Amino acid sequence: MTVLAENVYENDDHYDYKIGIDVSYHNGAINWQKVKESGVDFVIIRAAYRGYGKEGKLNRDKCFEEYITGAHSAGLDVGVYIFSQAISEEEAKEEAEFILRIIKDHEIELPVVYDPESILDAVARTDDVSGDQFTRNTKLFCSMIKDAGYQPMIYSNMLWEAFEFDLTELAEYPIWYADYELLPQTPYHFEYWQYSNEGNISGVPSRVDMDIRLIPR
Repeated sequence: MTVLAENVYENDDHYDYKIGIDVSYHNGAINWQKVKESGVDFVIIRAAYRGYGKEGKLNRDKCFEEYITGAHSAGLDVGVYIFSQAISEEEAKEEAEFILRIIKDHEIELPVVYDPESILDAVARTDDVSGDQFTRNTKLFCSMIKDAGYQPMIYSNMLWEAFEFDLTELAEYPIWYADYELLPQTPYHFEYWQYSNEGNISGVPSRVDMDIRLIPR
């Protein structure tokens, strides 16, 4: 396993780190023991997603139960995320309630992540949603997750930090930052870095997203 992010934080005076992956059913049948043996410490599993078509139906990830059971059996810490296409605070509330129902019978050691993304290769129901609305949706979702006793976290990238989110309104919540350059291209604090979508990990039959968790010393 080649882990470029290790080179960035190896022997860092300020942070320790753990290596992880994030997965959805697109990654196929996973051998979690092999994943653990490859040096992976944690996984963030997609629990649910909203379709980006007009209907915007909420769906449970079809592999969630299999993945979380297997990951825990192998000794991995688990976080979860929902792929959002909410166009209003009402829909963000619906997404929070949906993921809370899915995870209520599971141990969740790591954050519950809100993942609103732009759809670049198709028309999406969120195409005309303003950054202000995205911020309100995210703030409501995170507050509901926090009130339920979990740690909320926000998935973001450089463009969302610059043009969509009002980070002053979201400052209390940690960021899971996506950036596939050799160094993270952001002036803002983050706690997790998704640094590649081309990971090759034993036990995962497809290319997989790679993550690093930064832990202050």
